[in-house]
Amino acid sequence: MNRLFILLFVLFFSFAFYSCKKESFITSPDALLRISEDTLHFDTVFTSTGSTTQYLQIFNLNDQGLKINVELMGGLSSPFKINLDGVSGTIFNNVEILKNDSMYMFATVSINPTITNLPFVVRDSIKFTYNGNVRWLQLEAFGRNAYFLRNKIINTDTTFANDKPIVILGGLQVNENKQLTIPKGTKIYCNADAPIIVKGTLRAIGEKWDSTKIYFQGNRLDEPYKNYPASWPGIYFDATSKDNIMQFCVIKNSYQGTIALAPSVNTNPKLTIQECIIDNTYDIGIGGSNSSIVARNCLVSNAGYNVSIVGGGNYNFNYCTFVSYSNSFINHKNPVMNITNAASSNTSNALNMAVSNSILYGEGGLVDNEIVANKVGTNPYSITMNNVLYKLKIADPSFITFSNSLRNVVPVFDTVNTGERLYNFRHKTNSPTVNKGFNNGLVSFDLDGNPRVIGSLPDIGCYEKQ
Repeated sequence: MNRLFILLFVLFFSFAFYSCKKESFITSPDALLRISEDTLHFDTVFTSTGSTTQYLQIFNLNDQGLKINVELMGGLSSPFKINLDGVSGTIFNNVEILKNDSMYMFATVSINPTITNLPFVVRDSIKFTYNGNVRWLQLEAFGRNAYFLRNKIINTDTTFANDKPIVILGGLQVNENKQLTIPKGTKIYCNADAPIIVKGTLRAIGEKWDSTKIYFQGNRLDEPYKNYPASWPGIYFDATSKDNIMQFCVIKNSYQGTIALAPSVNTNPKLTIQECIIDNTYDIGIGGSNSSIVARNCLVSNAGYNVSIVGGGNYNFNYCTFVSYSNSFINHKNPVMNITNAASSNTSNALNMAVSNSILYGEGGLVDNEIVANKVGTNPYSITMNNVLYKLKIADPSFITFSNSLRNVVPVFDTVNTGERLYNFRHKTNSPTVNKGFNNGLVSFDLDGNPRVIGSLPDIGCYEKQ
């Protein structure tokens, strides 16, 4: 019993001793401090739309504790704000970092409007002092003024200005029988809650140069969000919508790209989409539900479904590249093209679809058949594919007519690096797609605006080998 009492006393005393022992702090100027970054860069931040956050770690590499002082040099007037180990402020004195330990610092930036239409830079710095040493961290953010549209409804024919970016918050709707015109060079940034819904007419016509194309993408341009798919909803053409034209547009990182609903209300296609790029779309790139779409020289890349057609309708795709590769953002688990005339479990509609001079290809994931088609009922049903390169391991469906096409042939693109997410879907010289199209004389240039026929015949896909 006495031995047990003595043992418990010793254990208690030892615990109390070490619990009360204070951390010793190094005071030598040779103390080691590592900061994970020397500069925090903030990509484009739109004025007056909230803050963007970056972070870093501060490491004490010593076998003793270290006390540091931290100061945001711009003080309270700085566009930057900092939070150190859970505490906000501009000056932090005698901050303790335990031996061989670290702490996080978060920096946010909120930029006020200026009078300039051009991008501008705001800067500040953070000063670290310890044991007579001084270290600096630079803060740098690129700002843009913009036009901000919140829950915007277009009730009259409207033409957007293109001298500043347009940021859409909450959504944009074009009402029935009204037209929204988006001029060349316009850059539109949509918030996560901001679909573009067209009940009337959208005319978004750009030109081939990067500076004159029209861009639709999410409004988070900071890492890592700027490359995330599904960062904004997409563009939707409702039942009453008509005569929509998109040319030289780029749609990036949306949940869905362009979706056309219901048949055209006149003899024109509901959506004509030409020389457009739809990339990194989480769900459907080009979608139609018993509607009508004409596409020319379009690239739809790395999407959940590049093309999805349901409920029948009328569709014509010429000189298009529909291609998907599994990557860190989107696993290629659905076919590049999904087609059905089924409107519901019990009904179907007529379907007429022509695909010419196009590529339907994917790699990675679990997809063997890049075309999946389903025919329901006795309504007229026609799918023709002429001069296409396609991947299909099963037998060609009896209700799809292929002619002069390349089956299960690798297209040989210029660059495909899924690890680095580097893609260039132009053709290499030895690509089997070169000079394998047919020339009907209706298309004289490609997605880059370059001449379409180089040699005897045009190439398959949205690009022509120059």
